[in-house]
This record gives sequence, C-alpha cells and structure tokens, in this order.
Amino acid sequence: MSHLGRNKKPGPVPSFVWDVEKKQIDPEAIVNVDTIIHLAGAGVADKRWTKKRKREIRDSRIHSTELLFQTLTDNTHTVSSVISASAIGYYGFGITDNFLTEESPSGADFLATVTREWEQAVEEFTSLNLRVVKLRIGIVLSEKGGALKSMALPVRLGIGAPLGSGQQPVSWIHIDDLCSMFIKAIEDKTMHGAYNAAGLNPVTNKELTKTIAEVLQKPLWAPAIPAFILKLVLGDMADMIIRGNKISPQKIQQAGFKFKYLNVRDALSDLFKVVK
Repeated sequence: MSHLGRNKKPGPVPSFVWDVEKKQIDPEAIVNVDTIIHLAGAGVADKRWTKKRKREIRDSRIHSTELLFQTLTDNTHTVSSVISASAIGYYGFGITDNFLTEESPSGADFLATVTREWEQAVEEFTSLNLRVVKLRIGIVLSEKGGALKSMALPVRLGIGAPLGSGQQPVSWIHIDDLCSMFIKAIEDKTMHGAYNAAGLNPVTNKELTKTIAEVLQKPLWAPAIPAFILKLVLGDMADMIIRGNKISPQKIQQAGFKFKYLNVRDALSDLFKVVK
C-alpha cells in the first residue's frame, strides 16, 4: 500500500508526490502496485463556481487521470485494476420520481459534462488491458466534513432549514458503506464498469434536515430558504443543492454488496453517536 499526493505524508505507509499541473509524478509510486484507487479532484462545493474554479474542477480530474495513464504507459508496472471515483452528478440534477440506473443517460449541465469526461478519461485504462471500475458516488454522510457537516451546523445553532422547495431528492450514502464499496471493488475481480454508490433509500432535503434535527434533538422552526436566495449566494452551484436525483444501487447489490445502513436515521445516529 502507498499514498500519492501533492505532499509527502509521514507515517508507516510509503508516500509519493505528484504535480498534476507540471505533469510530474514519482514513478516509484507504481512499483509493486496491483490496484490504483483514483480519488483526486478539486472539491465541487468548496468555492463559488467562477470560470477559473470550473476549470480547476475539470482539469484536476481529467489531467490527473491522464497523468496516471501516461505513467503506466511509459513504465513497467504490475497494476491490473484501476478503481476510480465518479459522481451521481453524471446524470444531471432535476427532481424526478424515476430511479436512475447506470444505463441512464448523462446530463448536459456543468457537473454532468465534467463527470462524463472524467469517466471517459478513466476508461482509457482499458486500452492497457486493465480492469476499470467507476463508482458514481452520492451525497456522502460523514462526521468529518462534507455535506453533513454543512447541513448539521445551522441545525446545531438552532437555525436549520430545508433548502429550496425541500422536495428535491438526496441520494445519500454512509461513509462506511462507501469505503466498503471501494474494498469490494478492489477484491471482486468480476466487477468492471460503472456502479452507483448511493444508499437504498433516498430522502428529500426536507426529510434529511428534519431527521438531522431530531437525531441532534434540536428544534427546526426556520422556514425553507428560497431557491432564489441560494442562487444569489451560490450562483450556478445552487443547482446542485436545490435540485436532486434518485439513484438506484441495484447493480452493485446484484454484485453481492450488502449495505450496513439502510435508512438515514440509523446512518445519522451512528455518525452523531446517538445512543438509542
């Protein structure tokens, strides 16, 4: 096992450095490696989507993938599998009653376009006779950050509220289930192609916000934040929040994956360490 990043990390795991912008990578990073887990990419919700930020979001994914591909092409290696993160943003966002499967078409908005191009870049590894798995990740619930931390903070402060209509679906997944999916993708050599990495039971934004408040035992009295306010504050990024999609994980279930967290209340209770 080894780690590849922008800086060396101290610890027992060997750490190597790459510079995607300069197209530089330590070739020692792939020595005696069987599987590459590709998670690199600028956070889509970290900053407002200016033209520069959109370019960073795209290039961090595409160029890092291209650098890994070129490294394997130019060097002797033992890699047999590439497991790459992707996102449910592949399908685009829009309130719908229909569940989306891996066969559903890609959307046409910014995130859908970036995700589609990212997956196309990852698919190039198959030309090297490597097994490729792409996990289209939903809204990850984790106590260490991400969407849940952002949603829970105003609730903890007593000012939590649904966003937009509150009826937009949220296809969530507990961080532990997501990690288990990556482990399965590494170990199960029959897996290949795209898999939706989202839980069994999507909820609406209103239901998720209400459940966070109930688990934290906090009041939820504030009215929903209007979509136009979110648009003013967040710009184009607001569409990711005020719209949603319902994702089917049936394919990965058929591959033998079993979820630990079947409903959002149990997931939140675990993450907030609430004693039942």
